[in-house]
Amino acid sequence: MRIELARVRTMVLASVIVIMAGAATDTAMAQVTPPSLYERLGGAYSIATVVDDFIERLLVNATLNANPAINEARKRVPKAGLKFHVTAMVCEVSGGPCKYTGRTMKESHHHLNINQAEWDAMVVDFKATLNKFKVPQREQQELITIVGSTKNDIVRSSSSVSRQ
Repeated sequence: MRIELARVRTMVLASVIVIMAGAATDTAMAQVTPPSLYERLGGAYSIATVVDDFIERLLVNATLNANPAINEARKRVPKAGLKFHVTAMVCEVSGGPCKYTGRTMKESHHHLNINQAEWDAMVVDFKATLNKFKVPQREQQELITIVGSTKNDIVRSSSSVSRQ
């Protein structure tokens, strides 16, 4: 009986050690996984705050307002809705839990006839907002790269842009 009891204790102790080792390995693996861009930006509220400032800058940008198609779109699209969609998009593409449900970049910008100068003006405003909120350079570069990946869907070539 003593041998059985000792064997049971040994098996229980071995099982506990295996379970604890597995939990420690899971914890160590979780600590090795670097935080997502979403997490490094501070989550949805921080992203929403930055987007709010960025959209407000775009709304008063003289270069963008000189484009009649953009000016007309601003009359139709409520800024709160625009801020919501941009926040959801940044949240999703940065690794957060949000899901962007708006139109594609091509669909939502094609009719706006955005040219290179207007794109550049947007980028200047975006960088100014990121600097205002002291977004670290690494995260700024990641965001600029993400935004840059949409350029071909947004900017129209100078030969295809007509301003009447």
